[in-house]
Amino acid sequence: MNIISFDALRTLHLPNVRYIKPESMYDHLDDIKQADWLLFPQYWQLNALVHGLKKRIFPSLASYMIGHDKIEMTRTFRVVTPQHHPYTIIAANTPYEADKIWDTLCLPFVAKIPKSSMGNGVFLIETIGQWRDYLEKTDVLYAQEYLPIDRDIRVIWVGNKIVNGYWRLQSDNGFHNNISQGGQVEIGLIPKEAQDLVTYLAQSLDINHAGFDIAMVGATPYVIEINRIFGNQGIASIQSDVNTELLNYLNEQQLLSTAPINDQPIGF
Repeated sequence: MNIISFDALRTLHLPNVRYIKPESMYDHLDDIKQADWLLFPQYWQLNALVHGLKKRIFPSLASYMIGHDKIEMTRTFRVVTPQHHPYTIIAANTPYEADKIWDTLCLPFVAKIPKSSMGNGVFLIETIGQWRDYLEKTDVLYAQEYLPIDRDIRVIWVGNKIVNGYWRLQSDNGFHNNISQGGQVEIGLIPKEAQDLVTYLAQSLDINHAGFDIAMVGATPYVIEINRIFGNQGIASIQSDVNTELLNYLNEQQLLSTAPINDQPIGF
């Protein structure tokens, strides 16, 4: 296969992959047109590559669109699995909406900056002072019920399957589970309920590369968010597992797309 990557670090150990700097895209249009796959383009490249050149990208367009920010995720989760996503209010940052949220949600609750990542821009709101501090930081209000957990699960989905996962224990600050915020990794059994929810979401939404953050409240899984680009610092084998399945998936999709028409099943 002819594969071009726009992310050198993320595809460093993939064989026979050519790297092109995203900002140099226009200087290599002939090469890009000949490629079978384009890996990890930046968000600003999508319209040109997918709609302009009609090229296949990885991760999928849905992975980009849904994973772009927390608002897009929540709106999607509320359609496909509302019972497995924390109750969330999204509103413009006006005094009326701020007061309405404060009067609606039980304390404590969680407030987030919609396009933040790695645990940044996530706040536990316990007092009116903390709420007012948050209001000064964002144009859009994103307030969510607090789940009574001290850990969550990062489930890695690549291609069409789960390839790895681990528990993230709460950091010393007593709130964040993100590794980048001091959370601790624990290797353990991933509950079937969590695996089933991730599989359902990925297949339903055409997501083929994401780290799903899942909270277990008793036996009930809740999807907190998805990360289209996720870290690999959890356990040593993650990047190797991801690379293996990524190549398997690309090869599988390439074979399906080039299979002779008479070898494909006939629909009725």
